[in-house]
Amino acid sequence: MVYGLLALAIIVAVLGVVNTLALSVVERTREIGLLRAIGLSRRQLRRMIRMESVVIALFGALLGLGLGMGWGATAQKLLALEGLNVLQIPWGTIIAVFIGSAFVGLFAALIPAFRAGRMNVLNAIATE
Repeated sequence: MVYGLLALAIIVAVLGVVNTLALSVVERTREIGLLRAIGLSRRQLRRMIRMESVVIALFGALLGLGLGMGWGATAQKLLALEGLNVLQIPWGTIIAVFIGSAFVGLFAALIPAFRAGRMNVLNAIATE
């Protein structure tokens, strides 16, 4: 059940990153057009969007893992009064989640990066 809830949280996170990047591409249409006009290639633009997505995903994972570990340690301190004296942190799982979030961020950026790369340079510059 915990893994099912985790899967739902990951789906919501992916949709959030895709939505954020799609809005970022729409809001920065003129900037993207200007970057393309001064020589940025489609490939470099797509790479830039993908790296932004990875940074967003890693920041979210770092924040979530930090808060989760803090809440877990606090819960263990409270449960120590009931006899739960051992705090075991699953470092392998934490590292796997952090690395997995980078891949999720990379996956979430595919469609927005593709759309940004197909943008017409002149129309993008003329956008208000």
